[in-house]
Amino acid sequence: MGSKLVRVIAGLCMAGMATTAIAQQADSTNRVSVNTDWSVFVDDDPTECWSVATPDETVNTRGGRVVSVRRSDILLFIVFRPSEDANGQVSFTGGYPFAAGSTVNVRIDDQEFEFITDGEWAWPSTKGQEPNVIAAMKRGTEAVLTARSERGTQTKDTFSLLGFTAALEDAETRCTN
Repeated sequence: MGSKLVRVIAGLCMAGMATTAIAQQADSTNRVSVNTDWSVFVDDDPTECWSVATPDETVNTRGGRVVSVRRSDILLFIVFRPSEDANGQVSFTGGYPFAAGSTVNVRIDDQEFEFITDGEWAWPSTKGQEPNVIAAMKRGTEAVLTARSERGTQTKDTFSLLGFTAALEDAETRCTN
């Protein structure tokens, strides 16, 4: 991942946590490991660890036709932040503002989940759903996230789950020990 993406990942991760430490995290270059398709980052002050991936495939459609659209970084995260009791927070940013009141359909092999949206972010609808999403990701081979932008574009982002379990365990270990 390039330096710009590293800074964006850090900033986006913090945005989902709604914290005052955003400015400190925005310049993170602290990638500590790569596990196939997933990377692990660690920041201090406050301590935060996250595993993150970018999609292998992205398809954008409008009116049933494939279209070219401009999107910022598309990322799927698992965050550990002990100071805020975030122990495996799942989040997704689609690189655009989601349609108001819309949801993101998350299909992990044969299981489906629904994420709620807010701006450019989406999360499982309840904190209690996160362990189920993570368990499915550990067993799965790919995660397909389908959403709708505020401009009506349907997006379908496919993430490989190769290396997910190793990256998750690495991030968790670094933030809980």
